[in-house]
Amino acid sequence: MSKKWYNLFVSVDPVTGEPVSGRSGSQDEPGAPSAAQTIAELAAAVDVSPKFRQPVSNPSSFDEIYAAAEISVPAHGFTIYKIADMLKSEHIRTLPVEIKRSSVLLALDAAGVGLQDIIQDAVRRDRALDTFETVQQRALEQLEARTAEDNRKLQEEADRVLNELRAKVQANNDEIAKERERMQTWRLQKQQEEQRIADAVAPFVSENPVTTGPAVAPASPDKKAGQ
Repeated sequence: MSKKWYNLFVSVDPVTGEPVSGRSGSQDEPGAPSAAQTIAELAAAVDVSPKFRQPVSNPSSFDEIYAAAEISVPAHGFTIYKIADMLKSEHIRTLPVEIKRSSVLLALDAAGVGLQDIIQDAVRRDRALDTFETVQQRALEQLEARTAEDNRKLQEEADRVLNELRAKVQANNDEIAKERERMQTWRLQKQQEEQRIADAVAPFVSENPVTTGPAVAPASPDKKAGQ
């Protein structure tokens, strides 16, 4: 049975039927598409724009992402993950890449599964992941924008409150400075008044009882108790 899609990916010896290289077709076939070109064309032809039908509660679960994008295992059971497992199988994982490729293609052919089904599964999953990444990136950018605006408002409020508190502190300090200045002026006036009184008393006493210096503050009750 002719396998057109098989021959696109694996060059086969016409006598033995065994794969001989990783080239598509032979050198005698100029213009034959390469494997990479053919896969790219198949992938480009896949119309699988993902649409998420349900929210994803656990972004770390790729299975949940695929389920939300309505990507399921087909009835024949072959997905790109099954192909990955086949390539890692102990039976072929150490063989040359050409043999791995031919073995997988033969298995697909035996199961009646077209290679395009596998490519479509791979592309759909990849595009679902890309779409979900875009959704997450957009959500992150929106969160950053909201948070930046919230932080800006909080900073404005903090600056306003801080300025008010600084103004109160400055007002308190100004009040203390003003009171100190008033007290110093009053002391000078007090000394002048006391000197006037002392001068009037001086002719009549041997020791002037009028003080003309700063008043000595009495000891506090706590200090007296500790003496």
